[in-house]
Amino acid sequence: QLPLVESGGGLVQPGGSLRLSCAASGFTLNYYAVGWFRQAPGEEREAIACISSSGGFAAYADSVKGRFTVSRDNAKSTVYLQMGSLKAEDTAVYFCTSAAGTVCPILWPKGHNYGDSFEHWGQGTQVTVSS
Repeated sequence: QLPLVESGGGLVQPGGSLRLSCAASGFTLNYYAVGWFRQAPGEEREAIACISSSGGFAAYADSVKGRFTVSRDNAKSTVYLQMGSLKAEDTAVYFCTSAAGTVCPILWPKGHNYGDSFEHWGQGTQVTVSS
């Protein structure tokens, strides 16, 4: 079993909303910053959001800024990605990942190699935006 498990994906109409969840298996997420990535078919993986371990800092890629919100509930050891005003181009597999520490790495453009900045990954959850 992978260390992280995403849930909440599905089919949604343009303009709709979804909330993704990310939970850990075998360790607690509370001590780590958590990032969200997505990958559309034929495209490189893109970092879209990150939240610090305390939840006091969040960062977003320009492609989702103002539409997506990352949050966490450390009492439940769960991180969320609230997605709104969804567009067809948001269709992708969404992954959560735990950072190597408590702070978020800089979110670089699509295709950037983060090396060991992010350690554990989930299997991903499919989000499809279509009418």
